[in-house]
Amino acid sequence: MSSAVLDPVLAHIDAHIEESTEHLFKLLQIPSISTDPAYREDCDKAANWLVEDLESIGFDASKRTTPGHPMVVAHAGTEGPHVLFYGHYDVQPVDPLDLWDRSPFEPALEQGDLGPVIRARGASDDKGQLMTFVEACRAWKAVHGTLPGKISLFFEGEEESGSPSLVPFMRDNAEELTAEVAMICDTGLLGDHTPGIVTRLRGLLGEELTITGPSKDLHSGMYGGPAMNPARVLAKIIAALHDDQGRITVPGFYDGVPELPPEITAQWEGLNFDQDGFLGQVDLSDLAGEQGRSALEMIWSRPTCEVNGIWSGYTGAGFKTVLPSQAHAKISFRLVGQQDPHVIRENFRAMVRGLLPADCSVTFKPHGASAGSEMSIDNPAFDAARAALSDEWPNPAAFVGCGGSIPIAGHFKSILGMDAMLIGFARDNDAIHSPNEKYDLRSFHKGIRSWARILHRIYG
Repeated sequence: MSSAVLDPVLAHIDAHIEESTEHLFKLLQIPSISTDPAYREDCDKAANWLVEDLESIGFDASKRTTPGHPMVVAHAGTEGPHVLFYGHYDVQPVDPLDLWDRSPFEPALEQGDLGPVIRARGASDDKGQLMTFVEACRAWKAVHGTLPGKISLFFEGEEESGSPSLVPFMRDNAEELTAEVAMICDTGLLGDHTPGIVTRLRGLLGEELTITGPSKDLHSGMYGGPAMNPARVLAKIIAALHDDQGRITVPGFYDGVPELPPEITAQWEGLNFDQDGFLGQVDLSDLAGEQGRSALEMIWSRPTCEVNGIWSGYTGAGFKTVLPSQAHAKISFRLVGQQDPHVIRENFRAMVRGLLPADCSVTFKPHGASAGSEMSIDNPAFDAARAALSDEWPNPAAFVGCGGSIPIAGHFKSILGMDAMLIGFARDNDAIHSPNEKYDLRSFHKGIRSWARILHRIYG
């Protein structure tokens, strides 16, 4: 396809951005809070709205029931590579309501630091991002009378409540949903002007442990000294999880952890990430992870072990001289590459047991076990998307990582056998999940243009 095909689509997007914003406002007005049963009908209403809207631009769309909130699946076109676009129409609760400057489900344009912003719950996560792709398809259909190729859409209604229906639905509909590549719009920009394509995600493993010493809390004046204090034992265990170089000491922990390819290292270095500013915004100054690794490496490509909570003994007001019977901690591991969460869980537990003195015992409570995922960028769609994004934004796009865990990308790989590109246009200060969530109108506008460019590159 030549620029004669793309340029009229981009011009149409520019000329109709107000109508695109109105479409988004209609979806934002629906309080589709998935975790609260009181909003079940609203989630259903949002799914119905999407089906009707997608049908209006030529998709064969349907609402699919699940034990929870419905999925929306749509298909159009028969030619060229088959791409699947994923997003979610459900949103987080709005509490505390008194911290909002306006009603969360009455979207409006307000002034932000880069120009107008769309203010509403779901504006950035994920309705605004979802609609960037829909609006790109709408513009393409308006200009050319058809969509550029074989496109499927897959919209979920439970992402913000743990996606309990997602895996069974994907397994039951694997043949229909499988495409050559999946595209997910639920991430953000690098700064304000640099788009990224997330190609690696960290997995997550959680463990809650309880160390028990004496059979009951003791008077520290009577038993302090002779009796083993489980809080002291727990402190020793936690201190033993990292060495002086910041490396994690769980046996076999680094099995399956890859080094970065040189071309990815070069892309990341070219981002000129300000790690001093990154730490400075939370009043820190020194990198605390593995020595010799940059902040971006630590966040995007290295595994971690972090203590998320510790409690023991008396923690109320005042003071109580107690020697506690138990000590507790919640510890999480972010995983990368081929690390096996189940092996790491067993090795961690064995390490803890090996550090216990004779008078102490331990119990464990597991909290999830998902492996990291890394996408193969050999699929030509990845280079096509990178080139398209670089054409639209001031700075070239880069293949990047994500410090968090986005399970849907791993599910596409493990259940449907296809890689996923995570491309998003949110900013760090969009206040997703918080009061006064926003989405820059510029991001919405350029996001629509970006998807039009990507479609042109893929189907050209």
